Amino acid sequence: MLRNKQKKAAAEAAAKEENSNTEKVSSDAMEAGPGAASANGGVSILGIGGQALTRTKKSSGVQRTSGELRIQKDISDLDCGSVAEPEFPNPNDLTNFNIIIRPEQGMWCGGKFAFNFVIAADYPHRAPKVTCKTKIYHPNIDLAGAICLNILRDEWKPVMDINQIIYGLCFLFYEPNPDDPLNREAAALYRSNKNQFQQVVKKTLQGYSHDGEQYPKLL
Repeated sequence: MLRNKQKKAAAEAAAKEENSNTEKVSSDAMEAGPGAASANGGVSILGIGGQALTRTKKSSGVQRTSGELRIQKDISDLDCGSVAEPEFPNPNDLTNFNIIIRPEQGMWCGGKFAFNFVIAADYPHRAPKVTCKTKIYHPNIDLAGAICLNILRDEWKPVMDINQIIYGLCFLFYEPNPDDPLNREAAALYRSNKNQFQQVVKKTLQGYSHDGEQYPKLL
């Protein structure tokens, strides 16, 4: 009976030590960031929604969801140039980030506009949710930050990536589309009097109010 008690105590101690080691490895892997290998063969990778997941390494390699693989690839392939710059509030969360766009020509030239990207768990089968965080007077962006861009709606396809969305956003600054508006007042002014529309844009970029709405000073 004494021997059985000793075996039981040894088993309990071993289980406690294993649990302690597992917790330490998970903690270290989360601090190390996506793709960091752990001492016991586990691999910490970035999970959809910003959660670090610990997966066990098998002979076939690390098991990852298609969404995790795609967003990590898209981020590594970003080619924003001088017009757009990515910002990651949490470097360990690739599913929620900002793209800062500074148009180099057109009516909004000189301004700085922040767009927030939120990646869904079933990406790339669902388009990212993109919101303009900078108040702007624009036919295709409303005052709440919603964006009228076809590839964010019905024309999104899983083969598309983050770069294509950024190109689409930049194009809205160079060629706004008043025929598919979200800000109908801005679109109507653009169609009827483009010069006056341009004056309103310049006024709002300088931080003045228009039609009861206050705009941030960007110039």
